[in-house]
Amino acid sequence: MSWFTQTLSGSVGKKLLMALTGLFLILFLVIHLAGNLQLLFNDGGKAFNLYATNMANNPLIKVVSYGNFFFILVHVIDGIILTMKNKAARNIRYKVATKDSKSSWASKNMALLGIITLIFLIAHLKGFWYEFKFGAIPFATYDGVEYKDVFQIVQALFSDPIYAGFYVICMIFLALHLSHGFSSAFQSMGLNHKKYTPFISKLGLVYSILIPLGFASIPICMLLGIKF
Repeated sequence: MSWFTQTLSGSVGKKLLMALTGLFLILFLVIHLAGNLQLLFNDGGKAFNLYATNMANNPLIKVVSYGNFFFILVHVIDGIILTMKNKAARNIRYKVATKDSKSSWASKNMALLGIITLIFLIAHLKGFWYEFKFGAIPFATYDGVEYKDVFQIVQALFSDPIYAGFYVICMIFLALHLSHGFSSAFQSMGLNHKKYTPFISKLGLVYSILIPLGFASIPICMLLGIKF
């Protein structure tokens, strides 16, 4: 296994690890958004509460969740190490760049955007996951069965304009992070071709807009009382 550890410890291996964990998290965001959009159903929170209960009790989902936390940790640590190495070697922030480089602001500040996203994630887990696991959550009854009424917790948080505003602003930073990270992940895996790279870049741009916009729409709609 020495070749494996040597590969991962090298610059190319770390970029590949960043790409693989990043792509996993990109896929996770799509699934997570699909579940969270149920908050906007006009059913008093029933669909979301059933979804949250299934997420908490399904063994496969639990494994995926733990894997997700692990990949986030690896992604963050790997990103910090790469940033420090690049900065020490070339006095830049994220990737090789020259004074006349056309690199975007996001590509030059991926570490900063990653740290902001991590801070948001910690606050997000404290407000939702921690409360679901250890907080005093009310119960709702559907068809004679009691479920944790997680919807009320979310609604209470998003009813606060300050928290809702914080959430939306963080989604802007997430969009900037994804705008470079999406295409960069494919390039790090060697998928860099004049025929496919433009399509991947456009797909990444669409993704980096729609997914954060979808998440940001949830607190805005709940704050304004908009249901579907």
